[in-house]
Amino acid sequence: MVSHTEVVASILFAIAIIHTFSVPVFARLANQGGRHAGLWHLLSEVEAVFGVWACALFVWMALTLGVHGAVEYLDTRNFTEPAFVFVIMVVAASRPIIELVHMGVDGLARVLPVRNELARFCVIMTMVPLSGSLITEPAAMTLAALLLRDAYFRRPGQDGFKYLTVGVLFVNVSIGGVLTAYAAPPVLMVAQTFGWDTAFMATHFGWRAVTAVLINGLVLTWLCRPFLLNGELGHATGRESREPVSRMVMAVHVLFLIGVVLASHHIKIFLALLVLFIGYAHAYKRHQSPLLLREGLMVGFFLAGLVVLGGLQQWWLQDLLAGLSPFVLYLGSTALTAVTDNAALTYLGSLVEGTNELWRYMLVAGAVTGGGLTVIANAPNPAGFSILKGCFGDGTISPLRLLGAAAVPTLVAAVLFLLPNAFS
Repeated sequence: MVSHTEVVASILFAIAIIHTFSVPVFARLANQGGRHAGLWHLLSEVEAVFGVWACALFVWMALTLGVHGAVEYLDTRNFTEPAFVFVIMVVAASRPIIELVHMGVDGLARVLPVRNELARFCVIMTMVPLSGSLITEPAAMTLAALLLRDAYFRRPGQDGFKYLTVGVLFVNVSIGGVLTAYAAPPVLMVAQTFGWDTAFMATHFGWRAVTAVLINGLVLTWLCRPFLLNGELGHATGRESREPVSRMVMAVHVLFLIGVVLASHHIKIFLALLVLFIGYAHAYKRHQSPLLLREGLMVGFFLAGLVVLGGLQQWWLQDLLAGLSPFVLYLGSTALTAVTDNAALTYLGSLVEGTNELWRYMLVAGAVTGGGLTVIANAPNPAGFSILKGCFGDGTISPLRLLGAAAVPTLVAAVLFLLPNAFS
């Protein structure tokens, strides 16, 4: 029997989704000034949406179940993923890591047989998202968003280009992490239950994901090529005017990044690494830019709110998934991902009993396919949103325009993942 708490949680979840799509309205109100500009600004922060409504749920539970019952519910939630995304954002966005990635992108761009302006943009849109299969999707999103912000998004206007790029970026990161069994949140949630290892992911999902990422990145580069070549898009980032980063400092930062990735399931370890990292960064601050602590905390708050609200959606979501045929499940999983976190979706699907390999494949494939449609669809998306939103008009990214921009690259991914496979 459905409890009143589950019903209220679903209502608040729906309100939070509506609030997410209403963010541009609040941003415009905030920009107009007035007595309540601060409140409108708070409501325009996408990263705060689910956290705020999760707090409302906690208050409701405290009033109806008692404070002990509300706290007990929070104690049953797993906040490892929100904490990990916060930590990986801070470490990956540090200047030594960014400089190292710049060097890698420039090196790959020089190898490609096309003009450097085209090659560099294409590498950022393809190779960086695919690196998410090694360094995790949140790290890949953070790096790609920072590279785009510094080199392509600084100029005012150009919102059409920016929305197309963000749409492709979100989709490519969502599907670019499925070559391994640990890097993409929706895969990680089910890999052990389904018995999927990295070899399985590479053979059944990998080539499809790589093909879709390359098609999306190449088509976007081709569409933007006149503006990339004439200098209308892209400009110097100011790296040349700053003191070079010590190779030793770069190496230490890489070790911290690897340590955080390896400890991604162990919150006590990666939080301890974060404290050590902040201390090291302060000791060598001449090689640093300001750490993304505020942005990382806001993204963690967003994801924690999603964990709290999403934990009470099982009463309707799991039954819905269980009753779908594999093909309909794929379509339903893709669509549902747009309004709920894809990791939560695959986790609930893994609880359905009596499923076969085709059903499981369709569940996960649909979840990663739809992971770029909205900011809430995939855990790394709020990180990219937080880094890039200030480059758009009104200081925010319109969820509806993002949905439209991600539609075509999502369709490309859908075609690849729906090709006949070993389970058909």
